[in-house]
Amino acid sequence: MSSPSSQQAPWFASTVVYQVYPRSFADSDGDGVGDLPGITSRLDHLADLGVGVVWLSPVYASPQDDNGYDISDYRAVDPSFGTLADMDALIAAAHERGIKVVMDLVVNHTSDEHAWFVESASSKDSPKRDWYVWRPPREGFAAGDPGAEPTNWRSAFSGSTWQLDETTGEYYLHLFSRKQPDLNWENPEVRAAVADMMRWWLDRGVDGFRMDVINFISKRYAADGSLPDGAPWPDGGLWGDGGPYFMTGPRLHEYLAELRREVFGGRDGDFLTVGEMPGITVDDAVALTDASTGVVDMVFQFEHVNLDHGTGGKWDPQPFSLLDLKASFGRWQAGMAERGWNSLYWDNHDQPRIVSRWGDDGRWWRESATALATLLHLHRGTPYVYQGEEIGMTNLPFASVEDYSDIEAVNHLREAVEGGADEAEVSRMVASMAKLNRDNARSGMQWDASPHGGFTTGTPWFRVNDNASWLNVEAQRDDPASVLSHHRALIALRKAEPCVATGDFTMLAATHPHVYAYRRATATTELLVVVAVSGEEQPLDAVAAELGEEAAAWDAAELVLGNWHDDDQGAARSGLAALRPWEARVLRRRLPA
Repeated sequence: MSSPSSQQAPWFASTVVYQVYPRSFADSDGDGVGDLPGITSRLDHLADLGVGVVWLSPVYASPQDDNGYDISDYRAVDPSFGTLADMDALIAAAHERGIKVVMDLVVNHTSDEHAWFVESASSKDSPKRDWYVWRPPREGFAAGDPGAEPTNWRSAFSGSTWQLDETTGEYYLHLFSRKQPDLNWENPEVRAAVADMMRWWLDRGVDGFRMDVINFISKRYAADGSLPDGAPWPDGGLWGDGGPYFMTGPRLHEYLAELRREVFGGRDGDFLTVGEMPGITVDDAVALTDASTGVVDMVFQFEHVNLDHGTGGKWDPQPFSLLDLKASFGRWQAGMAERGWNSLYWDNHDQPRIVSRWGDDGRWWRESATALATLLHLHRGTPYVYQGEEIGMTNLPFASVEDYSDIEAVNHLREAVEGGADEAEVSRMVASMAKLNRDNARSGMQWDASPHGGFTTGTPWFRVNDNASWLNVEAQRDDPASVLSHHRALIALRKAEPCVATGDFTMLAATHPHVYAYRRATATTELLVVVAVSGEEQPLDAVAAELGEEAAAWDAAELVLGNWHDDDQGAARSGLAALRPWEARVLRRRLPA
């Protein structure tokens, strides 16, 4: 593991990661569910795009309570996705194309159907009892009584984080669904079992792991082993915020250092470890990814994608502010300028489509999709592209409760109904949840204009967006002005231009509400990125003023990449000319030696 400097950067600084959500990517057998052979059949698309890594969301055996993030057997492939032989074939085919394969590692919790938990729940005397977090009812309460839960923490999927086991009369902790019990990482047997499983996958040819909510594995226990109540949530409900007691706990660095040593020690090759860490600070991220002391290659943090959340969380959406985004990105770029490494992303399986969220999926769909991609990709860090993002896939329409499939949204609506919400309130919630819910990311990949977008020849497990008739890979593949072609160009620029991987970062025009501008610089090259985040023309006077005497040189600089094309959008513009609606421009200057 190493950290980039102005002279040198690790391999992952010049590459781009492509995330596949297998259930919705490509169905090879017509059963309506994406699968491993389907992914293999589409690897040429990834190779053509130019990505260096494919990250697979979970394909392990699972009851699918949370679409695979509830794992019942870490060493088996879920039959809906195929077989271990199919996985081996995918790995081999990806490697033939120069693409590494990274698996989602979900080890904060398992499924309640995993053999470990089944044994743990069988008896208080089970040898695996301490593999999970079990606690008796709250003092003064009988098991099952209202308020008997050991803490007041609210689950990520609504309700309590504690589930009563009728057999033993104790509660087990589940930060997510009740079918996702948390492992007890204080137990060295748990850590050894996880490390052994990771080695098994590396032996099969996997190139690394993206570790799901990995900063939740270290809880903040009191001396007596208890866990405290959290502060009440602002919505005035029954539950409190347990986050301070399970996020980035005191033994996190120790646990991850142990995994790094036990799993990767003595192995040759370029592996990738990515830690998904909600709520992490810049300082924590630096410590965890530093070249000399770090324990993962990069973090996957959430600050920027939480900017439009209100006090009630994601279900309380707020207007997007470019100034807030600049402040967030600027803080992370500055904080990790010399040490550590960050992931750059808009979309993933938990986030809505960026062009619908902060862009314009109507009149300026193509321009805003490419503008936002340009804004993101040329920062310091490793960019991620989520399936369909490279063609500008949009959010789905949601008109009723029945339109939702995801457990997070379904549970939130159910909790509201059980709490007495009337029909009007439920209708309001359905509308307000449409923009940020996870189902937006989980519709079928849009390959062509055939039924169901070419995702499946059968009935899809979840609906495909109707706009697949025109918004699809086939329609964009050979179009030089397409969203797909623009992503190809961004990825190629990162590979070819060392300044993108190693250059210093400087934010420009930080107080401009509609222009995002920054400079990347090495001793020999400078890049200037200017993006209009608006459907109105934006002069670059503020950027020019900040550049001072250099403005004239930038006005005559090489236009490396732009997203407005002369053939149908008017005369070419370059340099510091005013930006047209949602225009992105990348300029380059070579400096004298």
